[in-house]
Amino acid sequence: MKKGSNVNNRINFLKEKAKNTRLNVVRMLKAYPNGHVGGAFSLIDIITVLYFDYLDDERGDRFVLSAGHKCLAQYAILAEKGIFPKSILDTYGALDTKLPGHPDMHKLPGIKANTGALGHGLAIACGMAFSNRLDARDGTVYVALGDGEMSEGSNWEALSFASHHNLSNLVAILDYNKLQISGKVSDIMNIEPIADRVKAFGWKVYSINGHNFSEIIEALDNAQKETQPTFIIANTIKGKGLVRGAGEAACHYWKATPEDLDGLEASLQAEGVD
Repeated sequence: MKKGSNVNNRINFLKEKAKNTRLNVVRMLKAYPNGHVGGAFSLIDIITVLYFDYLDDERGDRFVLSAGHKCLAQYAILAEKGIFPKSILDTYGALDTKLPGHPDMHKLPGIKANTGALGHGLAIACGMAFSNRLDARDGTVYVALGDGEMSEGSNWEALSFASHHNLSNLVAILDYNKLQISGKVSDIMNIEPIADRVKAFGWKVYSINGHNFSEIIEALDNAQKETQPTFIIANTIKGKGLVRGAGEAACHYWKATPEDLDGLEASLQAEGVD
């Protein structure tokens, strides 16, 4: 967390930024009312903390969105950070937009890796972390994984690689909302006991509430002190913040009506800070 900041004030600041980021997603959906909203909304609280308090390009920090279909969250947070003008959000869904259905580093500043085919992001992040070590850079590489993509064997190869090379500058964050496009992860390809499995690969594992800012900050702070790669299991709610459909597989790819978006926007704007 940012040094010297009052913890409660900082958390309130982050909550406000997370709300604004969800509103940025609504803005994109008003331009084109379809997208992978469920995973984007479950991830936003986590990446808000990352982007505002942990990522420093000059130090060599990197963020890889392995679950590239959740790119609405990444576009929204980059706009909130001022990496590109918010007016670009209004081009979502347009021909030749800089905001395609999966992130493209050649189209938009702030994207560090092209992702989309699931199971590749962790391996890319391993390469970045290994490169930082070879170049004697202090940066940490963070990668956000979807729980549905953990059935991809490439993730487990990357887990093994990171442990073998003791990549303590690598932090994987599992957006564990327990739902994927076809239903429950436990029904389609059960990944439990995920904590024990990842520990067996030689990683330090933390399990947190992925919407509790204090727990997110504590886990990320702890990861900076570890001498082995860190895996954070962030238990989340798919579609967190939606007026209807939160916690349901149906919001994985959401087709919103104007009424849906007006209601969601009003609900988010009315949110206060606890």
